[in-house]
Amino acid sequence: MKGFAFRADPEEKVAEIGFDDVHPRNGGGSFVWVHLDGRDGETAAWLADRPELTPAIVAALTAVETRPRTEEMGGGAIINLRGLGATPEDDPDKLVSVRLWAGRGRVFSVGYRSLAAMDAVCRTMAAGKVRDPGDLIAVLAVTITLSLDDEVAALGDLLDDCEVRIEPDQHAYGMRRLIGKARADAIAYRRFVVPQRTALERLAALDAEWLEEDDRTHLRDAADRFARMGEELEAVRERAALMHEQLTDLRAEQIDSRTLLLSIVALIFLPLTFITGLLGMNVEGIPFAHAPWAFSGVVLLCVLIAGAIGAYFIRSHWLKR
Repeated sequence: MKGFAFRADPEEKVAEIGFDDVHPRNGGGSFVWVHLDGRDGETAAWLADRPELTPAIVAALTAVETRPRTEEMGGGAIINLRGLGATPEDDPDKLVSVRLWAGRGRVFSVGYRSLAAMDAVCRTMAAGKVRDPGDLIAVLAVTITLSLDDEVAALGDLLDDCEVRIEPDQHAYGMRRLIGKARADAIAYRRFVVPQRTALERLAALDAEWLEEDDRTHLRDAADRFARMGEELEAVRERAALMHEQLTDLRAEQIDSRTLLLSIVALIFLPLTFITGLLGMNVEGIPFAHAPWAFSGVVLLCVLIAGAIGAYFIRSHWLKR
């Protein structure tokens, strides 16, 4: 069966244990954390054999689709959290989920994808800094928050850079794609960041003896960070939409200016084309057809007409001086 298990005894070091050793010695202040891979076919059966886990808890731990939440269940609490995945190229969602049931002296967690924060939490657990369920959930929430905070800040920095680079004479096709991706990422993150704040706030206010005051403080801090990230993601989404509109307006202005330039050039050459076409007819009676100065005269006439039309457009502010 895929996963791992830790046990922290009051007077002993934290040790990684086998799944068969989860039940023994779990008493007298010891703490056990079991994390399982939900894609393993044996996970559901192993959880169902645990006497402290009711069928409702097992169903909640093995649910495929989840949203961040906290709910009292079976003498403990079901906590669903979301964080960055360890393999984003293989994950369908921007944030992958971890499902936990926390009760006195033990935590069972299940994940269907690899959570990027899990390695850091395991190192903290192995270092002996996690001694109870409250410590574990607080460390997990804070670690998820720190890693996600960097991603949200990177989205804001990306938009800051794009705002500096926007210029009227710039094509900005690549920038349009960057802005669109930043907006899509902000929407995907915000989908889970906002309910995760609510879940952590509810967990911090939960009437549970395994939650100490310092754990509640860390959970409230994590909830505040998620609240701030939710506001930043909303700002990123709005800024990206405004920048996309700005790029669209700049592109429309470029098209209008180029269309105007082409129209002016066409208007200038229209009478010249008429004159040259009229004098180029292969019929008798063309004035000055045999005069030696005729070609130079026609060229000079065309230059004067083009200059007059161009001066009119400049005076009418159709063309910049």
